[in-house]
Amino acid sequence: MRWQGRRGSGNVEDRRHLSGRAAVGGGLGGLGLVIVVVYLLMGGDPTQLNLQQGIGAGSGAPGGVAVDEASDAGARFVSVVLADTEEVWRELFAQMGDQYREPRLVLFSGQVQSACGFASAAVGPFYCPGDGVVYIDLSFYDLLSQRFGASGDFAQAYVIAHEVGHHVQNLLGISGQVDAQRGRVSEREQNELSVRLELQADFLAGVWAHHAQRRFDILEPGDIEEALTAANAIGDDTLQLETQGRVVPDSFTHGTSEQRVRWFRLGFETGDLSRGDTFAVDRL
Repeated sequence: MRWQGRRGSGNVEDRRHLSGRAAVGGGLGGLGLVIVVVYLLMGGDPTQLNLQQGIGAGSGAPGGVAVDEASDAGARFVSVVLADTEEVWRELFAQMGDQYREPRLVLFSGQVQSACGFASAAVGPFYCPGDGVVYIDLSFYDLLSQRFGASGDFAQAYVIAHEVGHHVQNLLGISGQVDAQRGRVSEREQNELSVRLELQADFLAGVWAHHAQRRFDILEPGDIEEALTAANAIGDDTLQLETQGRVVPDSFTHGTSEQRVRWFRLGFETGDLSRGDTFAVDRL
């Protein structure tokens, strides 16, 4: 991905120096930790989790954290990708006769306080609708590559674009409409609404990639494959087979690997927001 030498966003807040090391305790060891990470990696609602459960009583108090050159390079990368999303979504909202309100992005290390609760690095990148902020611990990208086999800078950009997609849904009132159904529909129906919301965020990530390529010529050979690999690796069916040995479709909350890949690809190939109403189609 071509990103060096371009402007970064002014909406990045670096809290890494305020963070401390979080001790993961409770029931989030091993496989449980992976499941929580996957849930929030691609936009799971952090308000539906007890984020403090992952912070053990033995956690150290927040303190200074040393930042090496690799982390700084990662921060610069995130800032440039966020700036690209700002320019693309500002233009698309203007075409709809609306004004895009840019999200902030907070870099943290170890643990962070958000409007959605006190979160450890175990939750991975997440968007909090309560404060309209994307939160990222950059060490998560090591897990993305090593644990899920999704390496490459465009795979990382896809994660950011997906979280920003949830911000777009929040601005358009889509997230609020889905959230309003909680407690009014069955668990199965709520899961399906969640799947439709997540697949739409994948589509919006694809729309961003389409317009970012048109405006900034960001793509290099293999970049889209990196994003598709990430989408494929974190489908509900793939993860359920890995973690429990069987697939339970009624419990899906994010969509299958095939669905995630297909909706991202549709957004990327068309760049057309009108094609992304996942709530209006019978077949996802």
